[in-house]
Amino acid sequence: MPTGTTLSSTQPAPKPPTPKSRPRNGGGTLAVLAVTTGVFSIVTTEILPIGLLTPIGATFRISDGTAGLMMTLPGIVAAVAAPVVTVATRRADRRTMLCALLLVLTLADLLSALAPAYWAVLAARVALGLVIGAFWSIGSGLAPRLVPEHRQARANTLIFSAVPLGSVLGVPAGVFLGSVAGWRAAFLAMAALTVLALAALLRSLPPLPPLTATGLGVLRGLLAGRGTRTGIAVTFLIVPAHFGSYTYVTPFLTGTTHAGPGLVTALLLGYGAAGLLGNVLAGGRAAGALRPVFGTAAVLLAAAALLLPLLGTGGPGAAVLLALWGVAYGAVPVCSLSWFLAAAPHAPEGAGVVFTSAFQAGFSIGALTGGLVVDHSSPATVMLLGGAVALLAAATVWRYGHRVRPEPTP
Repeated sequence: MPTGTTLSSTQPAPKPPTPKSRPRNGGGTLAVLAVTTGVFSIVTTEILPIGLLTPIGATFRISDGTAGLMMTLPGIVAAVAAPVVTVATRRADRRTMLCALLLVLTLADLLSALAPAYWAVLAARVALGLVIGAFWSIGSGLAPRLVPEHRQARANTLIFSAVPLGSVLGVPAGVFLGSVAGWRAAFLAMAALTVLALAALLRSLPPLPPLTATGLGVLRGLLAGRGTRTGIAVTFLIVPAHFGSYTYVTPFLTGTTHAGPGLVTALLLGYGAAGLLGNVLAGGRAAGALRPVFGTAAVLLAAAALLLPLLGTGGPGAAVLLALWGVAYGAVPVCSLSWFLAAAPHAPEGAGVVFTSAFQAGFSIGALTGGLVVDHSSPATVMLLGGAVALLAAATVWRYGHRVRPEPTP
C-alpha cells in the first residue's frame, strides 16, 4: 500500500509547554483569538484585490491582467519565504516574530491605501507575501502552547477557521467597502484590523522560544513521502483552477452578467456565505473522509466554473453557480491542509510549511495564467479553463487519495 512521509525524517515532537509558558487568567483564549484575527487579516488582505481589480485598474490605467499581478506576486514570495524563513528563524522567539509580521502587514496595507502609483501597490504585495510565508511557517503548531491540552483541538479549529473565512469573505468585503468608500478605504480597514490583532498579541502572548527546529532535513524528509508529494500535485491543480478563474470573476460579472456594483456585491456576499457553509461541512468530515470530501469539492468547483459562461449571463444563474462555487471552495483550504497534516502527523510545522509553499505557488500560478488568458481572450474563457483544471484535480484526488496515510510509527 502506498505510504506517506517517513516518520524518521522528522525531529521528535515538541515537549508539552509548561504552565509558565502559557498565558494566564484567560489570556490563552485572548491569545488564540488574537492569532485568529491575525490570520484572518493576512488571508483577507491577500484575497481583497479580487473584488477591486476593476477600480484599481481604472485608478492606475492598467488592464485587468496587469492588475492581477497583485494576486501573483504575494503567492510567489510566500512560496519561497515559507521554507526560507522557517530555516532562518528556527531559533527566534515566536512571539517576537508574530508581532513583527503583523507590524509589516499593517505597513503594507497602509502603503496600498496611500499608493501614488501601481509600483507602490506591488511593493506592498511583496511585503505581504513575506508575511504570509513567514507567519504560516511558525503558526501551524501554536495552539498547544497557548491553551491546556483539553482545549487544544478547539483552539486549532478556531485558528485555522480564519483561513477559509478570510478566503470566502475577503472578496465581498472588498467589493462592499470599495463601492461605499473607494478601494483605498478597504486597505485602510485591513490596516486597522491588523493593528487590533497586533495589540491583542502584545497583550496576551507570553515569550515563545522555539521548542524544536524545523531544518532542511525535516523538509527534505517530508518531500520524500508519497502522501506529501501527491498532496502537492493536488494542490497545484485545485488552487490554480480556483484562483486562475475566480480572480477575474468581477470583470466577468460586470462584462458578461452585466451586473452593477450593487448586484456584484450581493452575488459575492452570497458566495462568501456559501463558502462558510462549505468550510463547516468539510471541517466536520474531512478528517474521517478526506478523499470523498476533497474530490466532491473539486467536482462542484469544476461544475460551477464550467457552467458560469453558459448559465451565468443573468443574475439568477450567476447567483446559483457562485453559491455552488462558494460551497466547493470553502472546503478546499481545510482539505488541503488536512492532507498535509495527515501525511506528516509528527511534523506539523513542517507540514504547514509545505502546505503554505504549495498553496501559495498554486495561487500565483493560477492568477498569472488567468491574467495572461483574460488579456488575450475573455473572462469567460478563464472560467472554462479553470473548470477543466478542477476536473483534473478531482480525478487526481479520487485516484491517489489513499496515499495520504502516513507510515506507522516504528
